[in-house]
Amino acid sequence: MNENNQTGISENPNLIFEEVPGIITLNFPPEEFYKSLHKNKKIPRKNSSNISGSNSKVSVWKEFGSLAIKITAIISIAMLIFTFMYGFHYNIEPGMNPSVKDGDLILFYRLDKNYRAGDLVILTYQGQKQVRRVIATAGDTVDILEEGLMINGALQQELSIYQQTQRYVEGTEFPLTLGEGQIFVLGDARETATDSRIYGSVNADDIFGKVITIVRRRNF
Repeated sequence: MNENNQTGISENPNLIFEEVPGIITLNFPPEEFYKSLHKNKKIPRKNSSNISGSNSKVSVWKEFGSLAIKITAIISIAMLIFTFMYGFHYNIEPGMNPSVKDGDLILFYRLDKNYRAGDLVILTYQGQKQVRRVIATAGDTVDILEEGLMINGALQQELSIYQQTQRYVEGTEFPLTLGEGQIFVLGDARETATDSRIYGSVNADDIFGKVITIVRRRNF
């Protein structure tokens, strides 16, 4: 044992043994020693570029999902609106010339069942939709004489009609009084239109809706 050991001092300067009879006391290094170890220890760090790239991808997918949900909601609302409130009709028959022409796009409102004389309505005859003009409503008496169209005994002056209103050889018998919930319709093309002169009065509940807009698709 060298001189240092005889004095109870260890050769390791960071760990000191003091020899006391029957007891060994360990004096641990000071706190600064451990701090120096932590400073020298390399701690692996996550790649910040990978993290930011991953977060960016997640953000893009979240925005895409949110946009898809919004688009789906808009489409669903539009479908509900045009199923229960509004509708479109593409006119392909000449019975309403010149007011409604072949090729016109018709927007109609389904919920208004309060029809008045002069309204344009959408109905169906023999499986085909057609646009017709309301001439009379419940309680009115319609007649067609040589003088023209009579409603409740009064001769009608229809400024937008350019053809004479006449009875058809086969069809409705006149005079005709409309019952509750019934309307009488005519096409503006009075000489050839298939209308209430053929199929009689129409139940208001069978009407698809009232025309609110006509989009002219041909310039004639």
